[in-house]
Amino acid sequence: MSNMRTIPTILSLVILASSPLFAQDTPSTLEERMPAADFSASGLNKLSPEQLQFLNSWLASHPAPGARGMAVSGFATTFYPDDSQRQTIESKIDGEFVGWRGKTTWRLENGQEWQQVESGLRTGEELSHPNVRIKPMIFGSWLMIVEGCDCNLRVKRIR
Repeated sequence: MSNMRTIPTILSLVILASSPLFAQDTPSTLEERMPAADFSASGLNKLSPEQLQFLNSWLASHPAPGARGMAVSGFATTFYPDDSQRQTIESKIDGEFVGWRGKTTWRLENGQEWQQVESGLRTGEELSHPNVRIKPMIFGSWLMIVEGCDCNLRVKRIR
């Protein structure tokens, strides 16, 4: 990042962080939560102000690990608000697995439903009732691993 772009970015972040919207007792943004060295080491300092604002908004709408109660973001319920409840799930897809495209959803034999959240598509596989493992990842995300296709993708629980 050039110095010409760094200065406006830093100024934007300082103005944003000092605005009345962010005057709270509890740190709410990544800039407030992380030491400056960690913020830089993670590469977050390279995000545009818009990207950083999006990430902070996303974090604000999702509970921190250990949060109590069920969190609601708009109308979407977060099913595992407490880190102790975020354990790896093992089941089978209830039916055929043929890959994914866009917002593909899968019903598992345990009754849960999961939806693709990352972009992209994958086709070519045709697996009948494959085993899946869905494991918790950082920032409240989930990774679904499908046995038999050597593939995985980020998902969210919808039921």
